[in-house]
Amino acid sequence: MKLYIAEKPSMAAELAKCLPGPHKRREGFIVTGDGIVTWAFGHILRQAEPGEYDEKYLKWRSEDLPIIPATWSMLHVDSSRKQFDIISDLWAKASEIIHAGDPDREGQLLIDEILDYLGNTKTVHRVLLNALDESSIKKALTRLQDNSRFFNLKQSALARARADWLIGMNLSRAYTLAARRAGHRTVLAIGRVKTPTLALVVRRERELDAFTPCEYYMIKANYEHANGKFSAYWKPAEGQSGLDSEGRLSDKKTAKEIVDKLKAQPQGMIGSTETTEKRDGAPLPLSLSALQVLAGKKFGYAPQLVLDTAQVLYERKLTTYPRSDCTFLPESQFEEAAPILTNLLQINQTELSNWAAGADKSIRSRAWNDKKITAHHAIIPTTVPCPYTKLTAEQRNIYFLIARAYIAQFYPPHVYEQTRIEVHHEHELLVANGRVVIDMGWKSLYTADDKDDTKDEDGILPPVKADDSVRLTEIKADKKATKPPVRFTAASLIAAMKDIHKYVKNEELKQTLKDVSGIGT
Repeated sequence: MKLYIAEKPSMAAELAKCLPGPHKRREGFIVTGDGIVTWAFGHILRQAEPGEYDEKYLKWRSEDLPIIPATWSMLHVDSSRKQFDIISDLWAKASEIIHAGDPDREGQLLIDEILDYLGNTKTVHRVLLNALDESSIKKALTRLQDNSRFFNLKQSALARARADWLIGMNLSRAYTLAARRAGHRTVLAIGRVKTPTLALVVRRERELDAFTPCEYYMIKANYEHANGKFSAYWKPAEGQSGLDSEGRLSDKKTAKEIVDKLKAQPQGMIGSTETTEKRDGAPLPLSLSALQVLAGKKFGYAPQLVLDTAQVLYERKLTTYPRSDCTFLPESQFEEAAPILTNLLQINQTELSNWAAGADKSIRSRAWNDKKITAHHAIIPTTVPCPYTKLTAEQRNIYFLIARAYIAQFYPPHVYEQTRIEVHHEHELLVANGRVVIDMGWKSLYTADDKDDTKDEDGILPPVKADDSVRLTEIKADKKATKPPVRFTAASLIAAMKDIHKYVKNEELKQTLKDVSGIGT
């Protein structure tokens, strides 16, 4: 008998629908023509508490620290004991196990830990359900893999769980006991993720408390060339006086002297000009954290709302698995591009349908890369048509972001010419930067998001060449002031947690944190 063990009841029900009939639902499992499908409720086993290893740990004492189990123990979650017993009875009768946990390290662990607890030696195959539509499930069932291939994924989840335990159990006791010795009556809960996250917030608050605005001057000059007008900004030379520690011109007298000098001799000369064609490829499809950051910025959504909404879309078979930290797609998935784009073309949403109509199905972006895939891939629409107008506002907005990022993979690069002009004027250097778009490419899908990001320095510049003469028509030193750092929002805090290496000075630890995409979110 085959026994399919899914992570939760909803996944078990969708899986059973794709197995041959007849189907009979029983308490805690579904009988199908190809075996029995049962389910967990997430983790139905838990790690033992210190006091469950040894009663002496029930009392918090410094001399017992650190507590490091010689052999790690798992215990039943009381609320799930009945379901565990059902799984155990079915497992005893099974000849083959199909592991159907979510396609991430936590999903890998929570089924594996049940099998390990039962002392399983039976054959176990792994099915990776990245989407719950019938086509995706049936395809996944034809691509079963030996579960041993995912041993390292389980070990990764186990390492995370045990690190959480060791840090939480030991440091929470250590800091709480230290606080009590200092006269405080509180419990200080220390966590592997929440403590460094709290540190980010506290550090930012201290920066705000200590912030003193620094005034500086930005010199802007308008020049006239035979082929047109342009603006350039003064750049300090090596050894320039009047600069602050950040290289900004902070001395008012120096700023005035420079302005007066250039006004007195308005003739300048083009020192050099350089135009480079640049090509930007489409941004990758979305991971959960990327989706949360984007939805936070665009719609003001809290991270939990984004996750909950993406989960609903997944369970309605409209998008793929939401708890993904990957932004790439398997190369085999490219064959589904045509039906997905066809669905998006027919959707009752003007922008998405228009963008899908303009997509080039032959374009294969850098997103399709098997070497970047672990057990899951980026969040994308499925081949199931989306009843867009029947979704809630939150569901429509999250689906919109996911679909737009997918459609962008079938648009050409954004191509533009970047021009830099250097003006030499009375031994001072002024620089003008300009950008001319050659082909909007994928950026035509993101113009609404980019409208506030245009730099005032990036304008269209006239054609010039070295040694051309230019004449100063206006110059001024604008007084500026540094701005305080902004407090974190939920979206920017998630980005900081993923990029926490930026806040670390130790180069070795910095690189490690960068490689693993931070501390989690």
